[in-house]
Amino acid sequence: MTTWNDIELQQKEVCKRFNLLWTPVDKTLMIAINNSLFSDTKPINGLRHPRGKNIDGWYLWSGEEIPQNENDFFKPIHTEHLFESKPIVLKYLGLPYGYRFQIDDKGYEDIWLDQSILDL
Repeated sequence: MTTWNDIELQQKEVCKRFNLLWTPVDKTLMIAINNSLFSDTKPINGLRHPRGKNIDGWYLWSGEEIPQNENDFFKPIHTEHLFESKPIVLKYLGLPYGYRFQIDDKGYEDIWLDQSILDL
């Protein structure tokens, strides 16, 4: 069974591959997800805003664009709930603030800094 320590090791490895500072997600705070994350739609996307009062800063969704056709297109969830529902994203949640990732279940992976996230 995968533990949170295993996930943190995976996060550190991802950061090391891209020469980035591991910035652990605060498991006591919420992250934001769109329901599309739990669909078969690809790719899976994530972006990390600076940490807020009650949210760690992560926004996760699936598809080419950020879904904006729903009333509440992002909803809060505790990070640990992704263990069962979408574990593929957990190893990316140690990326620093301002970073984005895009992945699929066939090995595609793209990670980049989006300065506009930090300039908000």
